[in-house]
Amino acid sequence: MAGKNTAIVLAAGQGKRMHSKIQKQFLEIQGHPVLYYSLRCFQDSPLIHEIILVTGEESVSYCKEEIVKKYGFTKVTAVIPGGKERYDSVYAGLCACEECEYVLIHDGARPFITEEILERGLHKAKETGACVIGMPSKDTIKLADEDGFVKETPDRKSAWIIQTPQIFSYSLIRNAHESIRRKDMSSITDDAMVVEQETGVKVALAEGSYQNIKITTPEDLLIAEAFLNLREVSGE
Repeated sequence: MAGKNTAIVLAAGQGKRMHSKIQKQFLEIQGHPVLYYSLRCFQDSPLIHEIILVTGEESVSYCKEEIVKKYGFTKVTAVIPGGKERYDSVYAGLCACEECEYVLIHDGARPFITEEILERGLHKAKETGACVIGMPSKDTIKLADEDGFVKETPDRKSAWIIQTPQIFSYSLIRNAHESIRRKDMSSITDDAMVVEQETGVKVALAEGSYQNIKITTPEDLLIAEAFLNLREVSGE
């Protein structure tokens, strides 16, 4: 459908580095699960028309009742089980999309996306067909060799830390995933790599936010609490 934007939210991670029996996307920050915050942004955004939530098979019912229904996320049209790997979950989400023009693929463990990030990303995606959200690296980056020694120091000016959402023309990302699934996917770490490898389309960069962190370790929960407190103070 022309002009329709669909968000695929991935919430199937196990969160082993969190050292918790509760999956990281369901841990609470100030009384709400981590997953709540990104879904709320998509729900409230006039830019987003549909949300596909991809979670673990064992969590489908929980997500339907305790997140989608509880918080009134009416834009969520499907809650589906993901696959073994992240790219399998993305593909399941793509297959579940109703007709749409652009798709935004987002990690449910990144609670701090904003309307401004969505606007910047969609603007770039509509210009190029493919856009990733990220921020220039504040640190020097070192590439290591297989023996654990410094192999190369890339220019920090060209180094970006990549975030989500990653935004694509639906037909572009769907065709790229269809193509790469017939090959070795073991090195794939994000959806931009699929487009980079399978198409001739250049992937644009759009600024996200240094607050757009992924909740991965217990320390990240403390940082997330601080960000929420800052938002309350600033009235955002």
